[in-house]
Amino acid sequence: MAATSEYMLVPMAQPSPSTWQLIGQMSTIGMSFVFALVIGFGAGYWLDGVLGTRPWLSFVGFFLGLAAGVLNVYRVMQLASAKDSSKGSSGSRG
Repeated sequence: MAATSEYMLVPMAQPSPSTWQLIGQMSTIGMSFVFALVIGFGAGYWLDGVLGTRPWLSFVGFFLGLAAGVLNVYRVMQLASAKDSSKGSSGSRG
């Protein structure tokens, strides 16, 4: 009486190409957010050096980078939500 006969291995369904595309887009969220912050702050810091307005343009650049990062995250999440709803997800809606 082997215990392994009670369990059967069931193969998992292979993800579709659109699922892989979505996974790729989701994996870049953090990197694009940080990249937008660094670019914004770097541009502001450089302009501060050129114009002698330290630290004001660094702050402005940081917040513009923050806004760009949030916008990037929002766009990716909207795209993911649209793809999820187009598949006909079976979640309950209230």
